[in-house]
Amino acid sequence: MGKILSKILSSENERMSFIIVTIFLNFLGFSIIIPILPFLVGKFVHTEDAIALNVGFIMSAYALCQFIAAPGLGALADRYGRRPILLISLAGSIVGYLVMAAIGALWALFAGRIIDGLTGGNISTVYAYVADITEPKDRGKYYGLLGAAGGFGFMVGPAIGGFAAHFSLVAPLYLAAFITLLNVIWGYFILPESLHNDHRTLSVNVRHLNPFSQFGHVFQIPALKRIFAIIFIFFLGLMMMQSITGIFFKDVLRWQPEEIGLALFYVGVMDIISQGFIVRKLLKRFTDVKVSEFGLMLAFIGFLIYMLMAVFPSVPILIIGITILIMGDGLFEPSSASLVSNSVDRTMQGRVQGASQGTQSLTRMIGPLIAGLLYAVWRGLPYATGAVFMIIALFVIIASRSIIHEHKKSFN
Repeated sequence: MGKILSKILSSENERMSFIIVTIFLNFLGFSIIIPILPFLVGKFVHTEDAIALNVGFIMSAYALCQFIAAPGLGALADRYGRRPILLISLAGSIVGYLVMAAIGALWALFAGRIIDGLTGGNISTVYAYVADITEPKDRGKYYGLLGAAGGFGFMVGPAIGGFAAHFSLVAPLYLAAFITLLNVIWGYFILPESLHNDHRTLSVNVRHLNPFSQFGHVFQIPALKRIFAIIFIFFLGLMMMQSITGIFFKDVLRWQPEEIGLALFYVGVMDIISQGFIVRKLLKRFTDVKVSEFGLMLAFIGFLIYMLMAVFPSVPILIIGITILIMGDGLFEPSSASLVSNSVDRTMQGRVQGASQGTQSLTRMIGPLIAGLLYAVWRGLPYATGAVFMIIALFVIIASRSIIHEHKKSFN
């Protein structure tokens, strides 16, 4: 790990340095607002069920806009390059944070997330950028490092957000905007383009900008169709959990933003350990399919433990649940990203990563709404449902082993 990081962060590889830091700052900026969002919404609505539903709607609005925009942004990145799309996406996040912070109304919370969602192509563009500059056999390792960087951002962000909320509930939003602005300035001056002219698509038409037609194009590959189905099921459960985390801690443990931030700090620690260290070791010994299966099994157990905490509120139970669930997530995400990336050539990386982000955006759109409705019935029901989703995803990937392996063999 140390040798890889020293190589990445050396002056000889500024591109990867920027990408690692961008992922870190992206997750830091996003996670800064997690501890405060239920309290921001609580300024305008006043019952627990109404807060949960509005938080779910805000997160779904972001995901809907990202779903509409992400595949098209991926196609544009295949045509015009990764650099301009990445910088535009980061700039959109700045505007979104400022709208949420400055206006002071419930509709502005929605508007800020909508703006951020419509320009939300940064993650898929980053993954396509890495695919441009790495060999297929190394991508799982580098995607693990990206996950670790995101985990570190997710670790630091909530703690900073909880602390900044002492000054003002909107202070974390201004801070997120400022951090993202620094990232844009750095990228503008040092980031070179990764996509060579001979690897670019010749044109982008209306069909490419339609998110559903993007899925149709990508899903013509049978193995990818299975992989995307597994990713959809997994992230549907994960986004349900993430959307109600702050509310769950607030209602069950009676925590304030500082305590919620500290819990999410631990989530980030586990993300770094799993995606930065453990998954890299496992991918050396096992296939990305096997590592994905192991991640799904751990996630299933983690969801069951979270469900138990709804009955027996306990910090030790929470720590065990976070450890196992985030370990499962940390194994699944890099290995599944490797499966997606290694299923197409360089000319389709932007589109396939855009479709991947679009798939995840669908889950971010549906998951919070389902979680909000289930949470109103019983606080543990979203986690019970998430456990069911993990088992379904595990069965699908086991049944798809031969199709995935045959495709990889013929493609590579």
